[in-house]
Amino acid sequence: MALATLPFFARAELPEGPGKLLVEQVCSTCHGTQYLERAQGYDSPEAWRAVMASMINLPEAQAITISEYLATHYPSRPNKKPNLIPGDFDIEIQEWQVPTLGQRSRDPVEAPDGSIWWTGMWASLAGRLDPETGKMEEFQLPKSARPHSIVPDATGFIWYLGNGNGTIGRLDPGSGTVDVFPTTSRDPHTGVFHPNGKLYFTAQHSGMLGRLDPESGALTEVESRARPYGIKVGDNGKVYIAFNGTNAIGELDPETMAIRYFEIPDTRTRIRRLDIATDGSIWFVNSSLGKIGRLNPNTGVVEQWNSPSGPNAHPYALAVIDDVVWYNESGMRPDTLVRFDPASERFQSWAIPSGIGIIRHVWVTKDKNLLIHQSSSNRVGIVRIPR
Repeated sequence: MALATLPFFARAELPEGPGKLLVEQVCSTCHGTQYLERAQGYDSPEAWRAVMASMINLPEAQAITISEYLATHYPSRPNKKPNLIPGDFDIEIQEWQVPTLGQRSRDPVEAPDGSIWWTGMWASLAGRLDPETGKMEEFQLPKSARPHSIVPDATGFIWYLGNGNGTIGRLDPGSGTVDVFPTTSRDPHTGVFHPNGKLYFTAQHSGMLGRLDPESGALTEVESRARPYGIKVGDNGKVYIAFNGTNAIGELDPETMAIRYFEIPDTRTRIRRLDIATDGSIWFVNSSLGKIGRLNPNTGVVEQWNSPSGPNAHPYALAVIDDVVWYNESGMRPDTLVRFDPASERFQSWAIPSGIGIIRHVWVTKDKNLLIHQSSSNRVGIVRIPR
């Protein structure tokens, strides 16, 4: 398996020692070396080598030198250890490592035929997995696209959000061809299809929301508050948006594109993802404060609960299944999956088996299971949830 062709990233100052230069040269081809300061760390070279093997293929000599350097200077950090909450609810987590290393696999979705798709953002590809056989294949997208997320339509086309070149693309899995729709925003982020057949999307750094009509190609974009991120469609037809640059949730009218804002308490609040319960309430992650919350869009009332691992848990992705909330604590190592039952207000949590890479988005399958991923270790997975 080959390493994806990626840009060279800025380097942070590393401790002196044998292997320092090699770490700077090798590790920063995929990410900045400052991430080593944020990592959980490992106490043995063997543990570091297992992590490295999911990211890049290296000659034996280089793998030994780098892993010994990392074990010496970046041992395990107890403050990153999650507070795992036991319980009597059982789940099964299955993961697959994707073919191309260094691609940062993320945002898996289920197509109408039951196949699982993901985007390899840093390699500009979309991958397909048959969960029954484990067979995988990867489709190359335009090199500059760097798709942040993907979403299938009802006919099986796979749509990607070209975060790198300001485009939205449509991949035909049957022929492998790609149709490209330019946008005026520079970084389409996350998309969702509305029952009206149109694709609605966020553009985080552009501060814009968009609507694309796949039939006509007509594009409408409007400015919003800072850093629109996650996006979902409610049963009422409204489109709800999480804001990662301000303490608000937005409600978008799908026809007029007018935005109504709900203020979430504490100006430090930052929201990455949200989902909607059967009663219309909006569940969200308060990533910056280590909480999850519920907004009643009819009254504006907000309730919040502290995540088990505390204010640094950094809840990230979230989904509601049968009115039970599932999310991850991305600030912990290993990355943890958390279940919260609003009826009993009880938490339960599990360590992700390969939990070094952050679940950034989740998808609920037609069987009400949960698709997850670990971008740093190039894995996609499924959480099988008993009914």
